[in-house]
Amino acid sequence: MPKLRYKEIVDRLAADIREGRLRPGTQLPTHRKLAAREGLALVTATRVYAELESMGLVSGEVGRGTFVKEALPRGHGVDLPAWSAPTIDLSFNSPSVPGQTELLRAALRQLASVGDVEALLRYQPHGGRAHERRIMAEHLSSRGISASMENTVLVSGAQHGLSVTSMALLEPGDVVAADALTYPGFKLAAETCRIELVAVPAAGRGTDLDALAQLCKRRRVRAFYTMPTLHNPLGWVIAAQRRRELVAIARKHGLMLIEDGAYAFLEDSSPPPLAALAPELTVYVSGLSKSVAAGLRVGMIHAPLQWIPSLERTIRATTWQTPAMMTAIACGWIEDGTVARLEAEKRVDACRRQALVTEILGHLKPLRHPASYFAWLPMPEEVRADALCKALIREQVLVSPAHPYSTSKHVPHAIRLALASVSREALRQSLQTVAKTVAALSY
Repeated sequence: MPKLRYKEIVDRLAADIREGRLRPGTQLPTHRKLAAREGLALVTATRVYAELESMGLVSGEVGRGTFVKEALPRGHGVDLPAWSAPTIDLSFNSPSVPGQTELLRAALRQLASVGDVEALLRYQPHGGRAHERRIMAEHLSSRGISASMENTVLVSGAQHGLSVTSMALLEPGDVVAADALTYPGFKLAAETCRIELVAVPAAGRGTDLDALAQLCKRRRVRAFYTMPTLHNPLGWVIAAQRRRELVAIARKHGLMLIEDGAYAFLEDSSPPPLAALAPELTVYVSGLSKSVAAGLRVGMIHAPLQWIPSLERTIRATTWQTPAMMTAIACGWIEDGTVARLEAEKRVDACRRQALVTEILGHLKPLRHPASYFAWLPMPEEVRADALCKALIREQVLVSPAHPYSTSKHVPHAIRLALASVSREALRQSLQTVAKTVAALSY
C-alpha cells in the first residue's frame, strides 16, 4: 500500500478524534472491519491502530477492542497546565534574567516610601491615569508609533488587550482573517466572542497577501489579526514592502488591522509597525509580560481616537482598571530605563538559547527568529507530532503540538518549543531529550 495513503488514514482518524467527531470512549471498528472499509491489508490496519495508540489517541483492550481516549491533557497548548516539579515545561514562555527578583523588592520598597500610596487603594480611570497613559505612549513611541495619551489605554497584559479589542470593536459573526498558524490566545478570544476566524496561508516569511486579497473579494472580512514583528510561532518579521502591500489591501477592503506586538521587543531593527503606516485603521496591542515578567499583568492598546471610548467601556466590563500597584511599578521601570535594559538583556539571552536549538536540533531544520524565545519544529515524514508529545510527557518534557496554533483544518505535524521558562542547562537537557525522542520515533 502506498505510504501516503496509509498516513492519510491515520491523519483522518486522528483529526476526527481531536475535533470531537469521535468522542472519548467510542469503540472503533475491529482491525478486520477497518481493513475491509478502507481497502487495506489486515497488517496495515493493525499498523494504523498502533500509530494512533502511540499518539495517545486510542487504547487497545484485549478481548474488547480499540477505544478512543483523550490524546493530551485538557487545554494543552492554550491553558497553563499544572505539572509536577520535575517536569520541564517547554510549552509556555516566562522569560527572566538574573536580578529581576531584587528589582521587584527595590521597586516595592520605593513604592512604599514615596508618592501618594493611598491613591493606589482607590478606583482608577478605566484606561489608566493620565500620566500612566503618557508613559505608555512614550514607550510605544520608542517602537516607531506616533502614540499619545489620548489614543493609548492600559490593559492587564497583551492577552487582555486582544480580548478587549475583540469584545469592543468586533461583533459576533464577524469574519476575521488570521494566519493559518497563529497565537492560540487570539483564537480563544475569537471563539469566546463568537468571531469566525478564516485561515490565510503563509508565503515565504510572511502572510500570503494574494490569498488575503482573494479572501476579501469572496467574504466580507472585518479585520486581519497579524504579528508582523515577531510572528508566534513561526518567528518571521515581515519585510517593509510587504507591510505596505498589506496596508494597501486593508485600505482597499476596509479592514481593521489588529497588530500583536507582544514579542516585537526581541527584534531591535524591524521595519515600521503597521500602526505607524496606517494609524487610522490599526489597533496595536502589546504588554510587558515577555519583556519584563509574566506576572506583571500590564499592557497597552494604541488605537484610533474614535475607538478609545469603546475600549475603555470594555476594560470597565472586564477588569475595571489595571491593578494600580503593578501599573505604578511598570511605569516607574519604563521611566527609569529598567524596561529598556531588560529588553536588551533578553535579546542576548534569546540568542544564546537559539544557539542551543541550532546545536542540538539544527539537523531537523526548525523555523525561528535568531533572537526569539520559541522555535517551530516540523516533524520528519515518518513521525507524528501527537506521538512525540506523548512520548516526551513520559520523559517529563512538555511541549506544544500544532493544533492549538492552527486556524485551518490542516494541522501540520510539528511542535512549538518555548525556550524561556527554564535555565539554559535545563533547556540543553530537554532539547537533547527532544532530539533523541524524534530519532527513536523515526525508526
